[in-house]
Amino acid sequence: MADSTETGTTPAPRSNENRSTTPSSEGFKDFISTGWAERTDVLPSAREQASFAATRRAKLSALYPGVRLIIPAGRLKQRSNDTDYAFRAHSGFSHLTGWGSDSEPGAVLVLEPADMGHTATLYFRERAGRDSDEFYANAEIGEFWIGPRPSITQVASDLDLTVRGIADLAEVFASIDSSTLVIRESDPAFTLKVDEARLRYAAEKVLSNNASDSPFSLEINGEHEPDDQLARDVSELRLVKDSYEIEQMRLAVAATARGFDDVIRDLPRSSTHQRGERLVEGVFNTRARVDGNTVGYDTIAASGSHACILHWTQNDGPVSPGDVILIDAGVELDSYYTADITRTLPVNGTFSEVQRRVYDAVCEAADAAFLAARPGAIFREVHAAAMTVIARRTAEWGMLPVTAEEALEPSNGHHRRYMVHGTSHHLGIDVHDCAQARRDMYMDAVIEPGMVFTIEPGLYFQPDDLTVPAEYRGIGVRIEDDILITADGAENLSAAIPRTSTDVEAWIATLSK
Repeated sequence: MADSTETGTTPAPRSNENRSTTPSSEGFKDFISTGWAERTDVLPSAREQASFAATRRAKLSALYPGVRLIIPAGRLKQRSNDTDYAFRAHSGFSHLTGWGSDSEPGAVLVLEPADMGHTATLYFRERAGRDSDEFYANAEIGEFWIGPRPSITQVASDLDLTVRGIADLAEVFASIDSSTLVIRESDPAFTLKVDEARLRYAAEKVLSNNASDSPFSLEINGEHEPDDQLARDVSELRLVKDSYEIEQMRLAVAATARGFDDVIRDLPRSSTHQRGERLVEGVFNTRARVDGNTVGYDTIAASGSHACILHWTQNDGPVSPGDVILIDAGVELDSYYTADITRTLPVNGTFSEVQRRVYDAVCEAADAAFLAARPGAIFREVHAAAMTVIARRTAEWGMLPVTAEEALEPSNGHHRRYMVHGTSHHLGIDVHDCAQARRDMYMDAVIEPGMVFTIEPGLYFQPDDLTVPAEYRGIGVRIEDDILITADGAENLSAAIPRTSTDVEAWIATLSK
C-alpha cells in the first residue's frame, strides 16, 4: 500500500510526517500542477431514487415546520493508524438524498425552514484543482489517491438537489439557533460543533435578556431529547417502503440467492479445509462485491456447534461432513439496501434423522409466523406464532420442565432457552432497519402493506446443555426469509431459495456435484 504522508502539504487525517516521502520541492509543485488535459464535466440525468428521496424529505419537513434540520453523512472511521474502513454514509442521510455507495464523506444535508416547508441543500467538500497540493498529497480525498471525484454541478444534477461547497456551511452555523436539530450519531465531531453553536446562541439570548421561546431545548435530563426525536422520526420514515425500495429489496434478495448457490457449489472444497468457514464466507462475500456494494453485515458461516452461537462471525472452524452449517448472509446493493437470509445446510448433502427433526420444527415455526404476517395484525403476533411451535416441539422432545401451554405463559418462557432472539425485524437500507422507531410503531404496531421484515425462527441446542437429550446437543438451525407485506397478505421475497429439508437436499445434490 502506498504511503501518503507528506511534508509542507495539505495533510490527510492521522498523517505521520516522520516517515514522509511526498515530494515538496518547488520544482515538483510547479511541474505537477500543469500539463493536464482540460476537464469537461458530463452532467448525469437525475438518478431513479432522486424523486423518491424528495418525497421522503417532504414527509420529514411536514413534521418539523420552522425548524432547521441537519443530517450529516458521517466521516471515514479509523481502522488502524492511518488506514480507514470503507466509507458508508449514515442510513438516514442516504435515504433522504438517494446517495448510496458513491456518497462523499463529510457531506451534510440541511433542511432550511421556508415559507412552504423546507428548502434542501447538500453540502460536500468539492474536489480540489490540480494546482492544489490536496490533489496529490491528501490520501483521504486527493484524486491522485482515490480517483476522480464529482463536481458540485455533477452531484446537483445526479441527485436533483441544490448543492454547495462545504465551506458554505459557515453560513448555516452562523444561523443556528436553539431549535436547530441534528442527527447526532452520524458525525460526532460535527455534532459537537452544532452543540457549541446552539449554546452560543442560547448564551447570547440570555445576555440580551431575550430568552428563546422555542419549544425545543438543547438538553433535557442530560439527554438530547429533541435530537433523539429527529433520529426517531428519520428511522420511522422507513417503516413502510416505497416502490423504489421494494424493487431494491427484490434485487438484493436475488443477488443473495446467487451467493448461496456459489457457496453450495464450493462445498466440496470448503469441507476439506481446516478453516472451511472462512472459505464459505469468502465465496459469499465475492458474490456481494460482484453483484452489489458489499455484504450487508458480517457473514455468519457457522458449522457444527458454532451454529448454536447466534452471531458467530469468527468463521475459523472446519465445515465437516455430517454437520450442518448455518449461513446467515445478505448482499448490500450500491443503494445500500440489503437482504438478510439464513439457510442451514447439511454439509454432506443429507440431514441425519435428528437434524431433520430439528430443521422441520424450525420450518414449521417459520410457516406459522408467515401465516400470521398479514395487514392489520400486530407485529409481535408474528413472533408469538413462531413461539407456539417452538414451545410445542421442545415440550414433545422432553426438554421443558412444564407443558408447552405453561411455557407460553408470560411469567414463564422456558422454551426461550432454545431461541432467545426475536422472530422478526424490519429490513431495508439497514439490516436492522428502523431500529430507533418507537415501540408502538414497531413491536406493537399494526402491520401495513409496504413493510419489509424478516421471519427467522431457530433452535439452538448448546453442546453442553444438559436439559436436552445428547443426540440434540451441538445442533443449531435457523431459517430466515425476507417478507413483503402486500395489500391482501404477505409475499416471501426469498421463496425461490430452497427452504424445506427435502428441497434443501435436492438443491445441494444439484449444485455441489
